[in-house]
Amino acid sequence: MVDPLRALLAPRAGDRVLEIGAGNGSYTLEIAAAVLPDGTVDILDAHPDQLAEAMRTAGRRGLRNVAPTLGDARYLPFEDATFDAAYLVAALGDQPDCAATLAEVRRVMRAGGRLVVGELNGDPHRVAPAQLDACAESAGLQVARRVDGLLGYVARLEPWPG
Repeated sequence: MVDPLRALLAPRAGDRVLEIGAGNGSYTLEIAAAVLPDGTVDILDAHPDQLAEAMRTAGRRGLRNVAPTLGDARYLPFEDATFDAAYLVAALGDQPDCAATLAEVRRVMRAGGRLVVGELNGDPHRVAPAQLDACAESAGLQVARRVDGLLGYVARLEPWPG
C-alpha cells in the first residue's frame, strides 16, 4: 500500500503533510523520510496511545520531522491552507462523519494540495469506493484517480472544477 500511496500523494522535499489516523506510524515513516530535509508530517489521531507509538517508531528511525496532535478529524486545530498534502489510510471509516472529515481536511489544504484516501480490504470500517465517491461529493471533492490492488485501494481526491 505504501507504493501506491506515495505515487498518488507525491510527497516532495519541503512539503508540510498531514496524516490522519497514524496508527503505529508505518506510513508516517515513509512520508516523513520523503519530505526531508525541510518538510514535516503532522500526525493527528484521537487515541493518545497510537500517537505515542507512532512517535516512538519515528524516533527509532531518527525522524525528527514528525509532530503529533491529539484531536478529532472533523475539527482540525490547524489554520486554513496549512498543508501541501494530506492522507488517511484505513482511517476515514473510523470517522463518525466522512463528509465532514473530508471537508475539514479540504479546509486545511493549500490550493493545489494533494489529498489521498486509502482503504484496506478486510478492514471492518472500510469505506467502499462508491461510499468514498458520495462522501467526497458532499465535501465538494471528486475522486480524480483510484489505484486498486490486492490489499485495497488508494484514491486521490481533488476539488470539483469551478
